[in-house]
Amino acid sequence: MNLLIKNVRIVDSKKDFTGDVYIKEGLIEEIGQGIEKDCYMIDGKNLVLMPSFVDMHSHFRDPGLTYKEDILSGSLAAVFGGYTAVNLMANTKPVCSDMDTVNYVINKAKDIGLVDVHQCVSVTKGMRGDDVSHLKDIVYPVKFISEDGKGILKDEVMLKAMSIARDKGFTVISHAEHEEYVKWDSRLSENYMTMRDIEAAKKTGCSLHIAHVSTKEAMMMVKNAKEEGFNITCEVTPHHIALCDSTMYRVNPPLRLKEDVEFLIDSIKEGYVDVIATDHAPHSFEDKLNGAPGISGIETAFCVCYTTLVRNGYITLNNLSKLMSENPSKMMGLNKGKIEIGYDGDLVLVDIDKKFKVDAAKFKSKGKNTPFDGMEFYGVIVMTIKGGKVVFRSDDYDNR
Repeated sequence: MNLLIKNVRIVDSKKDFTGDVYIKEGLIEEIGQGIEKDCYMIDGKNLVLMPSFVDMHSHFRDPGLTYKEDILSGSLAAVFGGYTAVNLMANTKPVCSDMDTVNYVINKAKDIGLVDVHQCVSVTKGMRGDDVSHLKDIVYPVKFISEDGKGILKDEVMLKAMSIARDKGFTVISHAEHEEYVKWDSRLSENYMTMRDIEAAKKTGCSLHIAHVSTKEAMMMVKNAKEEGFNITCEVTPHHIALCDSTMYRVNPPLRLKEDVEFLIDSIKEGYVDVIATDHAPHSFEDKLNGAPGISGIETAFCVCYTTLVRNGYITLNNLSKLMSENPSKMMGLNKGKIEIGYDGDLVLVDIDKKFKVDAAKFKSKGKNTPFDGMEFYGVIVMTIKGGKVVFRSDDYDNR
């Protein structure tokens, strides 16, 4: 599909100017001013055009837990939030420990056609914590292995998995939680396992990505490893930089102290955080009532981050684009994340001056579980574009 977006403020990690973008056959073909084409045209006056967002960490619950979410509802939630690519975790039912399950998820997402999907494979078979023999049969397009939802308790198992990941070119995504320590102190649990996994990655030479860093001590360990030159990356979530009351909402890892939030934001400013990832974790009302940890976060990620980080003056909109689009695209090997000729025509139109109130009842996700319900933020997603095709348009766009 061919599409021309005119008179719009164009922002990615490096550029910020008003002009036009032309997408031809799914790719960005021309960027400039005064572009005229015989095709469908969108007037972007008073809006910002950015690369669509890419989520390094999502749960779509399919297969097996589709009462919480499925590929369709997750895809709809993603485009509602401005995302056109997601990296899905393996804690489904059955656990994604084989290529049959990987291909099931990827093919289902392709049939729906709203977002590009990468499916993680579990570090241990069935997430039982002891057997990594299945990894020998895991092949492209798998890029990441993760036991997200719990940590790998046995040190030897993690070392074996990291050695295999190194040899096969996988990145290990660490859910830094010690299931025994967490019963006593969740902070100790995260810090201990962050240290263990970083040291194991140094020893084996594998690529390591630390998920949802939430404590200042864990973030400091990541910073030190980066400064030493090791291939360590990390992510933080919108809720861990916007909220600081652990009693407010149950999520794993918990919401931390104000000093942790401030340290994470300082680390973002200093360039030590690679990615803002949602950890989109939808649950049914009953499951949440029974204590299931998690936030349905993919539909509110941009507005929370824009309001918290950009409007409060911590970082620029360019920096936010790098964290939510360019860097995760690079890590996932995608042709997205920049508004450049030859890149995928995956873009998002946002109204950064419009303030709105979050209404979880209107989420496209099956999961309405969010602490942000009723809160006000800036940054309305007006339109999400994938390959030059409009896959989401805000209901009130034509009446703005």
